[in-house]
Amino acid sequence: MDDHEPASTSSGTSSGSTARRRTGGRSARIRSQVVEAVGALLVEVGYDGLSVDAVAERAGVHRTTVYRRWRDVGGLLADVLAAASDDTWSPQDTGSLEGDLTALNQEVYEALAAGPTVTTALIAASFRSAEAAGALSRFWADRYERCTPVVTRAAARGELAPGTDARALLVTATAPLYQELLLLRAAPDPRLPERAARAAAAAARAGTFATP
Repeated sequence: MDDHEPASTSSGTSSGSTARRRTGGRSARIRSQVVEAVGALLVEVGYDGLSVDAVAERAGVHRTTVYRRWRDVGGLLADVLAAASDDTWSPQDTGSLEGDLTALNQEVYEALAAGPTVTTALIAASFRSAEAAGALSRFWADRYERCTPVVTRAAARGELAPGTDARALLVTATAPLYQELLLLRAAPDPRLPERAARAAAAAARAGTFATP
């Protein structure tokens, strides 16, 4: 990706070797600096205090580069979420459905209960930016897809019936954390991850998420 081109043009390079060069070096360094700056500013000042100029100053990048490459705040937020999807994260394999769901919930809990974080700031910003909302939906879809092995492993062990709806089960397991910590703003409860996982696992074993 060229350092002075919008991200949307990165697929329009003339050769594979050029495309590969553009994935690293100065371009990657600038993106890393900008993504880090967006996250820090979101936590500090929220969506209303976020601007391309503020991000450029915080990242130590020329404002023209940021404007050309990300265009606006929506583009910046979308790329922060896209960068988060570039990792190699996968759910833990604890050897049981309830254990896997508890481990997954524990990660969610730690991200939500630690006070203002990039995670909670991005969720809040998604209600103010259509571009961020779309990127966040893609991020959740990616994360739930990566968690599918939790359900397929359980089925292979005989804990669940084959054909169990993985997404429905995973959403049921994680939803109480978002409900309690983000919507209800309840005090953090360290028992919540395991309790929600246990309830979802019991429902799954009873066939609640069986597909026709």
